[in-house]
Amino acid sequence: MKGLFITFEGTEGSGKSTQVALLVERLRGLGRTVRVLREPGGTPIGEEIRHTLKHSHASDAMTSEAELLLMNASRAQLVRELIRPALLKGEIVVCDRFFDSTTAYQGYGRMLDLTAVARVIEFAVGPTVPDLTLLVTVTPEVSEERLRSRQVNLPFVRDRIEEADRAFFDRVARGYEKIAAAEPERVRKVDGTRGVREVQADIWSHVEKLLSDSTR
Repeated sequence: MKGLFITFEGTEGSGKSTQVALLVERLRGLGRTVRVLREPGGTPIGEEIRHTLKHSHASDAMTSEAELLLMNASRAQLVRELIRPALLKGEIVVCDRFFDSTTAYQGYGRMLDLTAVARVIEFAVGPTVPDLTLLVTVTPEVSEERLRSRQVNLPFVRDRIEEADRAFFDRVARGYEKIAAAEPERVRKVDGTRGVREVQADIWSHVEKLLSDSTR
């Protein structure tokens, strides 16, 4: 059986992590072997990089260029250590973020040169491209409200990237829109402002089609 690579994308507070868990549960219920991963991270090396990128106070002076390279160092390890081997075994790989996040956050958000960003991504991933990317979208107001709720209701864990201003996240959202417009066959937009079950049903309609197409 052919391995499949599904990624989830979205701005902060989009609810994509909840949807990752629900999709993985459903796929496993169908008897599929599913490898669930996250970025940055997913491997011992990647998790060390994740801490540096997101949580360490020692990274306050990190430049946008260093952020770009660290993100892709984690990604390069993940692709070679876990993603490619899993796909070769016929597994379904579901990843919470992948290279579209770098285009949106470091390219559009940090305003780095998009051509340079694309070259770094290509070096990190090579031919490993998602079969389906689910872009869960919410308005800036919903994103901010969900972030506030998360900070109140969960133990506080510092996230350096979430500390960026509204203008940054507006650029990220516009970046995602451009990515979706450029690759409509791979990137499917899902309205994340609806209830969890409605979003789940929308996501499943895209995944079900992918599963059907892969068995032909």
